[in-house]
Amino acid sequence: MERFFDPGSVAVLGASNDPAKWGFWLSAGALKGAHRRRVYLINSRVASIQAEPTFAHLSDLPETPELLVISIPGTGVPAVVDEALAAGVKAFLIISARVPGAADIAARIVAAGARLIGPSSLGVVDSGNELLLAWGNFTPGSLAVVTQSGQLGTEIATLSARSGLGISRFASIGGQSDVRAAEVLTTLVDDDATTQVVLYLESFTGGTALVSAMQALRAAGKPTMILTTGQSDAGARLARSHTGSLTSAMDTIDAACRAAGAIRLTTPGEAVELAGFLATSWLPAGRRIAIISDSGGQGAIAADRAESHGLRANVLDEATRTHVEHHLPQAGHTDNPIDLDGAGEADLSVHSRLVDALLADEGIDAVILSGYFGCYGEDIAALREPELAEVQRLGETVRSHRKPLIVHSMSADSAAVAALWENSIPVYTSIDSVMRVVSGAGFYASHAGRITEALEQSGPVTPWGSGYAAARDTIAAAGVPVPRALALSRGSAVAEVLAGSDLTPPFVLKAGWPAHKTELGAIALGLDDAVAVEHAHAEMVGRLGEGEYIIEEMDTRDDAVEILVGGRWDENFGPIVLVGAGGTETELYGDTWLELAPVTHAEALDMISRLTCYRLLTGWRGRRAADLDELAEIIVSVSRLIAGSNEIQEIEINPVRVAPEGALAVDALVVTSRDDDNDDSSDSNSDDDDSNRADNKEPR
Repeated sequence: MERFFDPGSVAVLGASNDPAKWGFWLSAGALKGAHRRRVYLINSRVASIQAEPTFAHLSDLPETPELLVISIPGTGVPAVVDEALAAGVKAFLIISARVPGAADIAARIVAAGARLIGPSSLGVVDSGNELLLAWGNFTPGSLAVVTQSGQLGTEIATLSARSGLGISRFASIGGQSDVRAAEVLTTLVDDDATTQVVLYLESFTGGTALVSAMQALRAAGKPTMILTTGQSDAGARLARSHTGSLTSAMDTIDAACRAAGAIRLTTPGEAVELAGFLATSWLPAGRRIAIISDSGGQGAIAADRAESHGLRANVLDEATRTHVEHHLPQAGHTDNPIDLDGAGEADLSVHSRLVDALLADEGIDAVILSGYFGCYGEDIAALREPELAEVQRLGETVRSHRKPLIVHSMSADSAAVAALWENSIPVYTSIDSVMRVVSGAGFYASHAGRITEALEQSGPVTPWGSGYAAARDTIAAAGVPVPRALALSRGSAVAEVLAGSDLTPPFVLKAGWPAHKTELGAIALGLDDAVAVEHAHAEMVGRLGEGEYIIEEMDTRDDAVEILVGGRWDENFGPIVLVGAGGTETELYGDTWLELAPVTHAEALDMISRLTCYRLLTGWRGRRAADLDELAEIIVSVSRLIAGSNEIQEIEINPVRVAPEGALAVDALVVTSRDDDNDDSSDSNSDDDDSNRADNKEPR
């Protein structure tokens, strides 16, 4: 990888004197580092480019270059690559687009022991190593950009330059035909010039390596911000379980970010805003903020925007409010938000005195100053120096408390604004930007990443057969509690079978093969005796045919809450585990939370607490609280089951009935690779068949 970012020699094939062509910019950029490395410009049509002599062909060079940059029409690339491989080139940067047989070219390069970035790359930059192989100019700095979209990457670089951050390293990796994002991220861990990273990806193939690389960056104190696109379902394939259809691509990426200690954002502007904050200020310990404004309207809007970003402008405690009232004896509103009511104009030092009192409060994690500050000296010459002096006092205050102060100013570039940034106080012209970065920084601070335990992959763990009985046996063997039950074989006399068992009514009768039983009338609840079971069995066989039928003891406990627990194997990030509101309406509610698997008991409890239905589990309107610890253990068991099997693709337990006395899994589905191998997509029990809907529902 070093050949891409600090080669000893570089050759530009397709060098040009025309500023409208890529070859011009690549040549000019390469020549800027000519004092550090040997640069060769290749063009058979002209004798010199930018006052430097050219070589007609690659074979004319006095040595094999460590890095070959190719910027010629795509149709000419295959022959050039073959010639370069024969000459011993080990690193290729292919700018050319519309290259025929691009996948074959990448395979030939890799087979020869060489590496490739591109085709369709917009180049690489390493400011510390004075390497510029891209279109345009890049301001040196501390932010690294790794991107699949070259132009989006250059937008980030441009915004970064305007913000004063600049670029340490830039890598446009295109379609990742060889060099992948994770490899580039790994090179940044020990790169002294890089303090933060923005990653834009459209494909997360090899996601586990990405998570590991971002975890390493987090451990090195280098925040990673991720941008991506696409809201399509991860279950675009025909997932058989709710678990598959309820987990979107973004949900899974967010889970990977939490595991990696990274943060996903939505636009280049957001990424650069947050990068500026993280490069300047301290992280907030939580989401509790205090707002100071010299305008009641601006303070009210700030409070509204804070709430929309998940921040809390709580009522000040009595001691802090007393301090505020002492500094603002004439003000009419000294709660949170605090209205200066003209006190700033009367005495600029009120800002630092109030900020000091608020940052000293252990119940406040960050202070936002919104309004006119930053404009005093810009509008009134006599106030320039007093305002700058107040900036210095504010800087001393935040350094003393090591908590963030963020300013929303009506000025974008006054001397006071510049001085605020120099004193570790970020400044933004939009209150929404302020609240967004404080929220993002709070998220980053509270998600430091976690190392997911790597379980040894076992062979088959499920009995042969894909029905409910096999699923019951599988989850029970993993430690998940299930109701007592018995199976009915073909032609069984129901009354005799029940008479020979110790099951107690009421009973539930289930057809074992449908994935979702209610839709097909494949479940009968509340059967009081053997006669009722026998009648229900005969009716089901008449409609659904012979097959696997199971009799279970029905769970009739009071105050039970139905929860879904599931797991599936994601093609990019591996095993994931999910918890959500369960029952027949689970897809309607869409109340879910997922993490990379396996999880610990504490992590499972945290997952449960993220659900909207969590309040039902903790004693809603006088009902008794459910056994959260047993539910958490079921989540742990499912997470370890999906992570430890090389056969299981999906698991769904829906519902788990969680009551004060414990939890019980009363329906389950396990999808294995064997099921897919044997699936001819002609199952007459398809959930699309609405003709046999039962009136009976699982109890809620």
